[in-house]
Amino acid sequence: MSNSNSSSLTPTFFILNGVPGLEAAHIWISLPFCSMYLIAVLGNCGLLYLIRHEESLHRPMYYFLALLSFTDVALCTTTVPNMLCIFWFNLKEIAFNACLVQMFFVHMLTGMESGVLMLMALDRYVAICYPLRYTTILTNSVIAKAGFVTFLRGVMLIIPFTFLSKRLPYCQGNIIPHTYCDHMSVAKVSCGNVKVNAIYGLMVALLIGVFDICCISVSYTMILRAVVSLSSADARHKAFSTCTSHICAIVITYVPAFFTFFTHRFGGHTIPHHIHIIVANLYLLLPPTMNPIVYGVKTKQIREGVLKLLFGEKGFLA
Repeated sequence: MSNSNSSSLTPTFFILNGVPGLEAAHIWISLPFCSMYLIAVLGNCGLLYLIRHEESLHRPMYYFLALLSFTDVALCTTTVPNMLCIFWFNLKEIAFNACLVQMFFVHMLTGMESGVLMLMALDRYVAICYPLRYTTILTNSVIAKAGFVTFLRGVMLIIPFTFLSKRLPYCQGNIIPHTYCDHMSVAKVSCGNVKVNAIYGLMVALLIGVFDICCISVSYTMILRAVVSLSSADARHKAFSTCTSHICAIVITYVPAFFTFFTHRFGGHTIPHHIHIIVANLYLLLPPTMNPIVYGVKTKQIREGVLKLLFGEKGFLA
């Protein structure tokens, strides 16, 4: 173990071991992760640029999408460059405080992503149930305040993770069998009592994940009731088609999240540890990679904006 203060038993650094049991395949594992990261950064930055410069996309739905894209870029950039350094250059050391900072941003940004998906569900609810008041309800001021509150919620709930982890004694070693610093992965290295960490982690999952999913479920229940009550089949199809991209984003985000959460707590002895690590990385990388593709394919205004950007106004109209 690294040099540590004998009283606090705090290591100067941790060693991130990558994907345990698959060290020989690290180079091959890195290739899809690197490709996904490049697609995520280029796709989301492209969306941000498009929403910023295309006048027709200056609407609440696309402002929330811009917030999601910014969160996604920040989230995958927090973990992937460091992970690639482990896979390519065997640079496994991370300073203790740097590990806590990475832990904070990983959990805060995943909470932020969940919150933005919830806000986007509320946006779809207002757009479909109150179409005539859509832009008067969701003003720029309301959108900015909603985004700030979502950010503040993540910061306030995740900050205790760093203090709870810092107070623990680390006398069993400093090797973390993971590609990034996750709250419970760091806590499990400790030789102290991590019960408080586990309980608080579960409480945060309930306050963020379960709350957001309940809000999304209620929003879509109201949307479904409003759509079904429409007399025209064409109107029903048109109304619900505006939600398909968001539904895809929800599935892409929450399926790996649920898998990671439940297997981490209930399937630890039945599912190989390297599967946990790979899925945990996909949980952080899959939504940022797929969201720009899903919205680009399924949203007409974004497709038209991309064509206009690539070929210009004259080429697009031709």
